Amino acid sequence: MNDELHHLKTVERPSISAQIAEARDKGDLSENAEYDAAKEAQGLLELKISKLEDILATTRVLDEKNIDTSKVSILTTVKIKNLANNATMKYQIVAENEADMKAGKISVTSPIAKGLLGKKKGEKADITVPAGKIQFEVLEISL
Repeated sequence: MNDELHHLKTVERPSISAQIAEARDKGDLSENAEYDAAKEAQGLLELKISKLEDILATTRVLDEKNIDTSKVSILTTVKIKNLANNATMKYQIVAENEADMKAGKISVTSPIAKGLLGKKKGEKADITVPAGKIQFEVLEISL
């Protein structure tokens, strides 16, 4: 994230500024679509920079050695069983911006993760999801 932020500030920002200056040199700004597009791109870039700065300002680095695997917490991988249909699933609980359902990573703020946090192996959790209430059993907790 630090590298991306540095790239946005040192490469992208000057590039968009140059595009705006070039479009401004072409004359009447009220009818200049190139200028409008460059200004919009600048606004989106500044928003992205601002979001990254906010994330980095509030981020903590966690040492895996200090993570308790006796209960479900952030960065743990949990294997659960849906007690209604006996389907098993494996998810890693991650920060919101790292969530990737295809990779089996769910956000700590998702309904399933919230319902599992603090549970130990063998415990059951009644979790309300958009489809209704589902009961899960924690089968395994690991890193």
